[in-house]
Amino acid sequence: MAKSRSQEREVHTASGYFMLAVGLLAIALGLWIMSASLKAPASVTGLVAGPGLIVAGVFLLSGLYVLQPNEAAILMLFGSYRGTDRATGLRWTNPLNRRVRISLRAYNFASEKIKVNDQRGNPIEIAAAIVWRVRDTAQAIFDIDDYENYVHVQAEAAIRHLASRFPYDEGTDDQTKPAAVTLRAGADQVTQSLMTELTDRLDIAGIHIEDAKLTHLAYASEIAGVMLRRQQAEAIIAARTKIVTGAVSMVEMALKALSERQIIELDDERKAAMVSNLLVVLCAETDVQPVVNAGTLYN
Repeated sequence: MAKSRSQEREVHTASGYFMLAVGLLAIALGLWIMSASLKAPASVTGLVAGPGLIVAGVFLLSGLYVLQPNEAAILMLFGSYRGTDRATGLRWTNPLNRRVRISLRAYNFASEKIKVNDQRGNPIEIAAAIVWRVRDTAQAIFDIDDYENYVHVQAEAAIRHLASRFPYDEGTDDQTKPAAVTLRAGADQVTQSLMTELTDRLDIAGIHIEDAKLTHLAYASEIAGVMLRRQQAEAIIAARTKIVTGAVSMVEMALKALSERQIIELDDERKAAMVSNLLVVLCAETDVQPVVNAGTLYN
């Protein structure tokens, strides 16, 4: 049977200023009684009441503690959880209560660069910056041995799992359809997936994820050069495809305009020559030098 999770509960503590005054008053009164007993014939009451008041005052003062903003104190009495005090300032509780301070401030964790395979099996390097804070103090202290180390370990595991769920960049998974989300292009979806993964893993520790972003994303060094050449080839192919598509459209427009305006009558052979010349001019990488034909196409 799984053990139920701890749950934070609020505990009400007294203002420390009043108890500070009471403790100092008790010590002062005890010293006055002891001083008076030394000047007058010693009495049992004086010998007992003076030291007793001093001990009581010191005992009361030992229950004082100070909480800064975004700081909490977990109170335990003989191993039993009494509650969590989030009130700031000078506070007082039963001196027998053990007090464990815990920070509620936001922590910033920057992971190391992790080498992992993406969805397509390509080795990549990935790192992330995670902002987190303690949400439930009882879970952080009682359910986890070291919640800060737990965050670091689980964050690395979440980043590794995230990288394996998405491809690094655009491409085709089965040569028929493009990948829907990639690590490089789908920043919003990847960030949301990372935060969901971290929230699920760190919920048991009472940790709240404020933000999570990838800070480093690159191919591993052993394949970086090859993948760069592949990206360059894909870019060249895409550019050439766009140029050819545009050139064909322009040639079609030219032939249609000549035909509609009846500027010149072209047979199939002349049309083929014109199309060839226009495509050479439009698709060439360098400036094309025109050649003037003084004769005809057939001579």
